Amino acid sequence: MKTLLKLSAISVIALSAGTIAQAEELAVVGSWSGLPLHKQYEAPFWTEKLPELSGGDLTATLTTHDQMGIGGGDVFRLLSQGVFDVGMTVADYAVSDSAALEALDVPLIAPDAATAKKAVDAARPMVDDIYKDVFNAKVLGIAPYPPQVVFCNADIASLDDLKGKKVRASGRMTAKFLEALGAEGVNVGFGEVPGALQRGVVDCAITGAGSGYNAGWWEVSTHLMPIPLGGWDPVVTAINLDKWNTLSDDQKAVLENGVKEYLEAPAWESAQNALENDIVCLTGSGECPYGEARNLVLVEASDADLAKAREVLITEVLPDWAERAGGDWAKRWSDTVGEVTGVKLDTN
Repeated sequence: MKTLLKLSAISVIALSAGTIAQAEELAVVGSWSGLPLHKQYEAPFWTEKLPELSGGDLTATLTTHDQMGIGGGDVFRLLSQGVFDVGMTVADYAVSDSAALEALDVPLIAPDAATAKKAVDAARPMVDDIYKDVFNAKVLGIAPYPPQVVFCNADIASLDDLKGKKVRASGRMTAKFLEALGAEGVNVGFGEVPGALQRGVVDCAITGAGSGYNAGWWEVSTHLMPIPLGGWDPVVTAINLDKWNTLSDDQKAVLENGVKEYLEAPAWESAQNALENDIVCLTGSGECPYGEARNLVLVEASDADLAKAREVLITEVLPDWAERAGGDWAKRWSDTVGEVTGVKLDTN
């Protein structure tokens, strides 16, 4: 009888243990492998900090979309299918699946990192809804690339000089914005830009200042205009919703809080200083903390340039987006992002 009781107790313990969440190894796909966001924040978080925070209960195998050979626009589609558990890439890469998502990164409304962070935080409920409904995913965090500035392999002295030029845009709304300014928005993949600039396929190209420095765009450019014509290119970190629902409450809390505190927050904290350092490194206007300073010609946009561009944005670009997005997205954007940036849309 004692033996039977002992065996029964062991069985109960075994069954109880089966209900406790098991250690999880997450399959994670990061953003561009060669850029600072991945090297400084994504990789350390997934490979070191997450196992530490969870006591080994959560670990990750990490690669990036460029290492896998998949396009940025496919990351969240594949995530929605459960091909991997967590995906990170630029939200603008996914706007072909949701026009509403374009409004996460509106050109020119955030001149500094603090304003960009307020805009992203205000947009977060909309982004959460889009990722849940379109990509079967839960958003864990949104971190910035440096502001998307203009590199040109052409002589420019003002914003007006972009008229008639072919410019690689960093997203759909940026392309619309360039067209409204009289330029021709051209779709060229990030890795193909140096060749396109060198061959004259494009005259100018928009990307993050630091991204351009690290990718060697200074070798095929002559001028730099450091205003955020392409916004801040937010990178969304999201987890497949089915996978999320298999995690325990403790695992969810560790993962969500960890991304916020150790990936998202430090990336935002460094964003403004990074821009200033990037400009120094690209133009040689001071000592470059990253390596050798380059000698691009620095082109400052005038107040008149900025006022004109903002007027085009409010009267042409955003109304065009509102029509394409449909539904109540324009009102939701105006009541949240518009409120913190001072850019209101007529949604009546």
